[in-house]
Amino acid sequence: MENKQYLTVDGIPVEINGEKNLLELIRKAGVQMPTFCYYSELSVYGACRMCMVENQWGGFEAACSTPPKAGMEIKTNTDKLRKYRKNILELLLANHCRDCTTCDKNSNCKLQDLAMRFKIEGVRFPNANTERKEDKSSPCIIKDSSKCILCGDCVRMCNEIQNVGAIDFAHRGSKMTISTAFDKPLAESPCVGCGQCVAVCPTGALVLHSDAEKIWKALQDKNVKTTVQIAPAVRVAIGKELGAVNGENAMGKIVTALRRMGFDEVYDTSLGADLTVMEETQEFLDRLDSGKNIPLITSCCPAWIQYAEKKHPELLPNISSCRSPMQMMASLLKKQAREKGENSFHVAIMPCTAKKFEAARHEFDVDGKPNVDAVLTTKGLIRMIKEAGILFEDLEPEAVDMPFGTVSGAGVIFGTTGGVTEAVLRRVMSEKTRAELLAIEKLGQRGTDGIKEFDLPVGEGKIHIAVVSGLANAEKVIKRMKAGEHFDFIEVMACPGGCINGGGQPFGMREDKARRTKGLYDADKLLSIRRAEENPILDDVYKNIIKDEAHELLHVHYGKH
Repeated sequence: MENKQYLTVDGIPVEINGEKNLLELIRKAGVQMPTFCYYSELSVYGACRMCMVENQWGGFEAACSTPPKAGMEIKTNTDKLRKYRKNILELLLANHCRDCTTCDKNSNCKLQDLAMRFKIEGVRFPNANTERKEDKSSPCIIKDSSKCILCGDCVRMCNEIQNVGAIDFAHRGSKMTISTAFDKPLAESPCVGCGQCVAVCPTGALVLHSDAEKIWKALQDKNVKTTVQIAPAVRVAIGKELGAVNGENAMGKIVTALRRMGFDEVYDTSLGADLTVMEETQEFLDRLDSGKNIPLITSCCPAWIQYAEKKHPELLPNISSCRSPMQMMASLLKKQAREKGENSFHVAIMPCTAKKFEAARHEFDVDGKPNVDAVLTTKGLIRMIKEAGILFEDLEPEAVDMPFGTVSGAGVIFGTTGGVTEAVLRRVMSEKTRAELLAIEKLGQRGTDGIKEFDLPVGEGKIHIAVVSGLANAEKVIKRMKAGEHFDFIEVMACPGGCINGGGQPFGMREDKARRTKGLYDADKLLSIRRAEENPILDDVYKNIIKDEAHELLHVHYGKH
């Protein structure tokens, strides 16, 4: 007791217990400090100055960058601080496009929230950003510099967490902006479309491309058959913004909502994941047997594929030839539609922004037409449900359509880091018992760490496996490979934590991501089929749909982008 150290926040003693800065202690005291540029996963930047506090001598200190010391007395809500914060907000609004009602981030904008919180009733300074300055070149992301507040969140995310380096600060003083190298369009930059910059952007400076209008048009066309698939991670992230429990499996309600919107057939991408398990496992075993192109690196994540194409084309032979679950599922549905002579329009609902780029890749065209006609992110689906006036929380859940209505738990857990690896392990392990499933859970693929490694004993030898999320972590493993370290199997997901934290998902704090991951594992446990090879539908799919076209329908070969 005597060794405990305290400081005082607004007159309340708060124990110092390893916190790195005053901001963490202030939040511990129950005070929600205003911030634009602070994220615990990123380096401290201290640019926005909204988190300033007043010390016992009347001076100001930035809470995000000031380390705590015993005996400090700080205040968070004085007259001086309120005036200071209002001035900052007015200056930001003076250099910000204020077309809030037509902004994609309307009602979900941190600048808007803080302007309301501090009751900004007018801006004394002339508006210097009345014209929108949009870059729509990327199929994934729209950049509008007229709404940028220079908080630097996107720059640090792109450089520190993703190691992509597509954007950075350019120019100085009043001309400072966030830009690509030489101010090239995003589509011509190293951007891989992961969307993590969009996830942390507090305003509408970075938003997602939307295919909503194209989808509405197809739904209204009576001559078009509309089909849709839903990725595993979507079901555990959609509920929070629609009145359901955060992290709860809302798959049944999503199906109901999509039918009410007018879709003819609704499917689960988890069946495509089951196919991926079958194909990728066989590919892995073949490579182990031949000793060629080891390690096998997973191919489900389109942002990772772009990263490899742009930065490490020498690794392309190591990347699995398997299409992503989205493309496998779309291949089956479009093949059936062609054989029946149907005019089909297929939509994929994904947690991922880079799926928009993947859908547009010519490698997946058949007779000049894409297998996936439109990609709708989780946030895009939320918006369409609201636009349709559907009360999501009141919906009764429904099942997906046959003949692809049965999926395994192995396919469902694809949505979290380590899920692909665990699904493959369930396939290759010889014992098919409940005890073996429980043992597989503890091998080392689960958890939120950016790099997880473990050995799997096989005969007299062992297989070395790495599970990686976040592209900066992928770069670390690549460097180790090039330095001579041996890996047999590497799973890579571009987004930290996997698809549950995709750029197209509603933004989630650390606890939100944990709930989403738990939601997928809980959904897996409730399914009677836990292994992909036990899915009875796959036999019929291989025999009657795929036939002798497995390579054409389920595999792809990437080249340098």
